[in-house]
Parts: sequence; structure tokens; C-alpha cells
Amino acid sequence: MAHVLVIDVGSSSVRAAICDETAHILGETVEPYTFTVGVDGTSEVDARKLRGVVEGCVDRIVTNAPPIEAVAVATFVGNLLGVDAENQPVTPVFTYADTRPAEDVEALRSEVDVARLYQATGCPLHTAYHPARLRWYGRSGRIVPATWLDFGTYLYRAWFGREVPCSPSVASWGGLFDRTSRSWSTEWLHILGVPLERLPPLAGSRYVETGLAPAFAERWPALRGAPFLLAIGDGAAAHVGSGAISPRSTSLTVGTTAALRQMRAAKSPPCPVPKGLWAYGIDETRELLGGATSEGGNAHAWARAHLKLDGEPLVFGEPFAHGLTVLPMFAGERSPGYRPDATATLHGLRLSTTPRDIVQALYESIALRLAQIHDALGGGEALHAGGGALSASPAWAQMFADAMQTPVHLMGDEATVRGTAMLALEALGLGSLESLAPSASRIFEPRPEVAEVYRAAKERQIELYERLYS
Repeated sequence: MAHVLVIDVGSSSVRAAICDETAHILGETVEPYTFTVGVDGTSEVDARKLRGVVEGCVDRIVTNAPPIEAVAVATFVGNLLGVDAENQPVTPVFTYADTRPAEDVEALRSEVDVARLYQATGCPLHTAYHPARLRWYGRSGRIVPATWLDFGTYLYRAWFGREVPCSPSVASWGGLFDRTSRSWSTEWLHILGVPLERLPPLAGSRYVETGLAPAFAERWPALRGAPFLLAIGDGAAAHVGSGAISPRSTSLTVGTTAALRQMRAAKSPPCPVPKGLWAYGIDETRELLGGATSEGGNAHAWARAHLKLDGEPLVFGEPFAHGLTVLPMFAGERSPGYRPDATATLHGLRLSTTPRDIVQALYESIALRLAQIHDALGGGEALHAGGGALSASPAWAQMFADAMQTPVHLMGDEATVRGTAMLALEALGLGSLESLAPSASRIFEPRPEVAEVYRAAKERQIELYERLYS
């Protein structure tokens, strides 16, 4: 029996799991952590501390582990870390949610052909991506890193004690990856004044690294001879793990943030990216088209922390009977408008408004925001849904079905771990995505009788957005 060790570095926790040859989880360990955030838009994490969390999870999971066929890693993407020549961090890990480069986004708009570079990289000009972040960092007069890395590549270089390449999957999430040449964008690097040698080399999806550095070979004897596949983007893994692998299948992931994605063949020349969406790579032959919001379970966490709700399950009333219109952009905006200066807005408060009304309006507002992305994708046959926040709230799953008038197939949580294992097993020739795809645990059908209510509410939300951010 083949076993894969999966390491999932998410944006709120680190998970290490042993998966079998069917991509089912046999055992796991989890440790939460948090980003450091600030009112100035800061969103970062200390690389050494996060590495310690990851290595602690690996320590626990490999104790008495069965023989490991391979190690696969997924990380939250849009992260950027500067290291010196010895692979020691000289910056924090800057996350996708850090909005401090907002001024640099606006400056770059006047310097580059925004629309052309958007299509070339699949990524809009936004604070979530590396071009603006590198410009912001470059003008701050800080230490110049020897190399800019993603966190997964940093881990591998620490564990193997040598240079390790980055996967195109992770690279494509940063806005510096050229979709046509499948290499770093020389145009962006020229604009930013960043030499190519300050970025890691790239390697394909079947590339593996073996031969841990002596200290880690001794620390993890179960992994001494195991091949390590390059880290992939957690969004790619979550999509695959949701089972949305056929044409027109759409994945809905609601964790700390939320996203809708469709998988399609990577073509040459690349397919156009509709306005408000992005295109990221999965591997050499497949890419993801979709959109992500900066809001998701974090909005519920905010409500729980600040509205003094009890621990009982939330019971919601009729859709939008509260009369509230919400823009739930607590951490700025990604899809569909990409306004880094956007903030959360609650409109329509009355003396009769209750905390539960506000929570319901928050949940509904996120469903409406994802419905706009669904429209841009052209709809789909079903939503293969997952993520811890969604799995914990069947009422929310029904809201998404109603907002998009599309069935929601709830696939359970831990889609990222499952998808990482599925892609690893496929790369090793031990299975196909079709044979490893999961089945739905529950299906939520859309209610036609509330379709008009949701449509009208979506129009009110769009109108409020346009009044504030025209």
C-alpha cells in the first residue's frame, strides 16, 4: 500500500497528514497560527516561526508512520519572502492580504500596459501579487535579499541544504509568471529592476527532490529516501480535492477566504482571462480560471469575536428580510473589482437590527460576492464545495445554492489535503484524478422561489459598491 505525506500550510493552520493510495486521510496533526496584521494593511508572518510550526507537525506525524512513498506540499500562495545567500530570512513572509503596496499599484498603472500584462500573467495589478509588493519593498530602503522565494521553496532549501526550484503552480500565483513561455516574466522583471537570478529556477510537476540534509535525515528517518514533489498552490489542490475535474465543473472553497474555480486545458496561446478573474497554473497541461475574495470565514470570525454571539448554532430568517446591504471586504478586495482600498461596509442599520441579523447579512453578502464571480465564469453545472467554514454551516451552503441558482455538492472539508495527495499520486503514476475524485456527502438544491430576492439583493450590493468605489 502506498502512503503519501501531505503538508498543507494554510493561512490559519498547518496540517500534516498521511494519505493512502486512494487519497483518503489515515491520520493527521494540525496546529493553528495567525498572520500579524495592522491597521496600515500589514499582513505577514515570521518565516522561522512558521517553519517551526511546520516542522513540529512533521515531527508528530512521522512518529511510527508507515513507509512513505512520497511527500507533497501545498502552501497558501501569493506569499513572498526575501532570504540571504545562506537561505536565512531577511524579511517576513508577506502574504496576499497585505495591502501596504496600494500606492505602488496606482503608480504602476501609469507606467505599464496593465491590460496586456494582465493577460500575459493571468494576474491583475493588485496588492495581492508580487509586482506592486516588490516595487513597495524596493523604495523602502531595506536590506536587499539575495533571492525572493515563496515559503514552500524556502522550506525545501532548508531541508535539503541546497538550491531547490519553484513549481510553475506556485509561481503563477504571484503575477510574475508568463503564461506563454511558462517562465518568469522578463518584462515585469525589467520594469521592476529585479535581476532574474534573484528568483528561483522553475521545474515541472513531476520534478522531485531527494536526499535530505543530514540533520533532517536523522530527524525524519521515515523520509530519508522519499521523493519530495515541489510545493503547489493550495487553491489548485483544493480545487482538485473537491472533485471538480470535469469541464464546466466549478469548485467553491470557503475557508478563511473564498474562491470559485474552473479547471481547463492550458493552451498556446493562452485563453483570454475575463475581466475580474485570474488564471493560475496547476501543471504543464492544466490551468485554473476563477476568482477569489478576501472575505470568507474571516467575516464570521470577526462577528463571533465582536458581536458577543453565544455558542449556539445560528438560525437565520427569511433571505434579506433584515433590510441590510453589506460589502464584506474586511481585508480589502480581490475579485471582481480588485480595489485594495475597499473596506467592509454595513448599510441599512435600524434600531430593530440584531447581531444575528448582521451575521445573516454577512453570510448572504459573501454568497452574493461569489455569485458575481460565478457570472463571470459563465455559470456551471454544479458547485463542488468544501472548506472548513462551509462544512460547519449547512445554512451557508444553501445560501450559495440560492445565490447562484446552482446545486451545491458538499464534499467535506480537507479538500486541500486530499487534492494534494491526488496530484501527487497522479504524478507518481499511481492513479488518475478521475479515479481518485471524491463523492458528495450532501447536495443542496437551489430554491427557485428565492431567486428573484437574491438577484435584487445582488443588484443592491453592486450599486452600493459602485457608489463608494466608482
